[in-house]
Amino acid sequence: QVQLVESGGGLVQAGGSLRLSCAASGRTFDFRAMGWFRQGPGKEHEFVAGINWIGTNTYYADSVKGRFTISRDNAKNTVYLQMNSLNSEDTALYFCNAINVQSRAPLWAYWGQGTQVTVSS
Repeated sequence: QVQLVESGGGLVQAGGSLRLSCAASGRTFDFRAMGWFRQGPGKEHEFVAGINWIGTNTYYADSVKGRFTISRDNAKNTVYLQMNSLNSEDTALYFCNAINVQSRAPLWAYWGQGTQVTVSS
C-alpha cells in the first residue's frame, strides 16, 4: 500500500511561484513514471505534468508549458513541481500519482490528501 503526501501549496499572488512536493512511503515509486494532477471545484482530476522513472523525459499540459517544471529524487521517493508565473486558472487542489506516459492517466486508485494552491489576482 502506498501513501502519498503532497505539500507546499498556499496562497500566492498572480505572477508568483510555489514549489510542491510529493513524498511516497510504504511503497517506492517502483520504477514508475510519476505525475501531478489538479482538481478544481466540481471538476475531474486534470493532468498537469509527468516525468519518467529516470527523469530524462518530462510531459506537460499545454496550459502550464513554460511555467511549470517537474522533477524527482528517487532516493527520497519524492516528486516536485516548480510553478512559476501563476495565474488564477492554476487555483486547484494538486495531487501526485503514478502515470501512464502514453495516456497520461493516473495508475493508482489511491489519492493523497492533496495540497491547495490558491492564486489571487
